[in-house]
Amino acid sequence: MRVIYNEQMADLAHLLGEMAGLAGSAMDRATQSLLQADLGLAESVITESDRIADLIQDAEEKAFALLALQAPVAGDLRQVVSAIQIVADVNRMGALALHVAKVTRRRHPNHALPESVNGYFAEMGRIAVNMGAGAKEVLETRDPERAAQLNQDDEAMDDLHRHLFTLLMDRDWKYGVAAAVDVTLLGRYYERFADHAVEIGRRVIFLVTGVLPPDPDTES
Repeated sequence: MRVIYNEQMADLAHLLGEMAGLAGSAMDRATQSLLQADLGLAESVITESDRIADLIQDAEEKAFALLALQAPVAGDLRQVVSAIQIVADVNRMGALALHVAKVTRRRHPNHALPESVNGYFAEMGRIAVNMGAGAKEVLETRDPERAAQLNQDDEAMDDLHRHLFTLLMDRDWKYGVAAAVDVTLLGRYYERFADHAVEIGRRVIFLVTGVLPPDPDTES
């Protein structure tokens, strides 16, 4: 029974890593579609969202089967519960990349972003993609030190997000309400993508050490 449990957990861990990688790849293409007003790239993200949804369902079924059939306790229970929570985080990451792609499609053939903020979103996209890759890495390696680094990457994302708001609140903003709404929503999508990557890192640390790091959003 122990061998079967270990094999099933390894299979689930691999699946979670694959899903995080797909979410990062989706955000990469979504960002390029946004910056280039590329409808084809946006549609590819939208189409692939079905694949991610299928993997999410598969991962949920595997996790709940482990919970129901193996009746894990102590450290084993911690692994299964953490996996269920990670599924939800990866699901949201994929959904946020999808939201970005849908903004591109809605505004096509026009650009959704004013040119003056392209640099911000190029950098936010770069950070998000790196964090998606980092989430995939920590899910596969269970390295708590690498997992903790995701929080540092998130600080750079938060800085960019705050700077966007200073631009939007500037009286010299000249791009109208629709552009301000798009920039606000898109900035939030990238910020939340990074937050979910951080959550994955926290859950991996908990899985390995049994200690859940403090939530950075609630720290004073």
